Amino acid sequence: MPRWILIVLAALVTASLLPLACIARARVTHSSQPRVHPVRHMAQQPSYRAQEGNLVFADGRADRPPVEGTVARGQLQADDHLERGLVNGTWATALPMPVTEPLLRRGKQRFEIYCAPCHGLAGYGDGPVARRADKLMEGTWVPPSSLHDATVRGRPDGHLYNTIKNGIRNMPPYGPQIPTEDRWAIVAYVRALQRSQHATLADVPEEVRGRMAPAGSVTPAAPTPAGGPAR
Repeated sequence: MPRWILIVLAALVTASLLPLACIARARVTHSSQPRVHPVRHMAQQPSYRAQEGNLVFADGRADRPPVEGTVARGQLQADDHLERGLVNGTWATALPMPVTEPLLRRGKQRFEIYCAPCHGLAGYGDGPVARRADKLMEGTWVPPSSLHDATVRGRPDGHLYNTIKNGIRNMPPYGPQIPTEDRWAIVAYVRALQRSQHATLADVPEEVRGRMAPAGSVTPAAPTPAGGPAR
């Protein structure tokens, strides 16, 4: 067999191995560039990168600013009370919807998911995250506020809503995670928690007050059955 035929065959065999080598390399390497596609699809269509120039527009920018007055879908709210917790430019002192049992149940559920890890189930700032941080004693942890402090209890409902939405001090905003109605449900439940720990006689129904023991009294122990002490 002529030598040139052997050379051609060797070149063809080597060339046939190149695609396999490229595939093997692509499987074990990472790249910011898309993979090679013989047939282009939408993911590989020509496009401008962020901050890249474009001479088509007078300002030379490829990134076009949003049209003035543009509002993201689902974010158009004409009611400042509902969306921002404001009434006539000041913090709202009441919820924008009736406080019902389903609303409180929803608020309890959302509170236990998003708030209790730091603030605790009862709202005293002793959640598992806070206890773990105190145990580590790294010196960088800022304890969460107790929801029963006089300062927190004195804040208007709109202020609490804004805190959930936009955060406060070291507390991050939960607006992107919690929808508007659920934020108000949490506010309602926080108020219920606060009232449960600072209840007065006026909060007790009149028909129940007569069955309450006077302050400082001790409920007598149950009598011991005949035949010896209870076990």
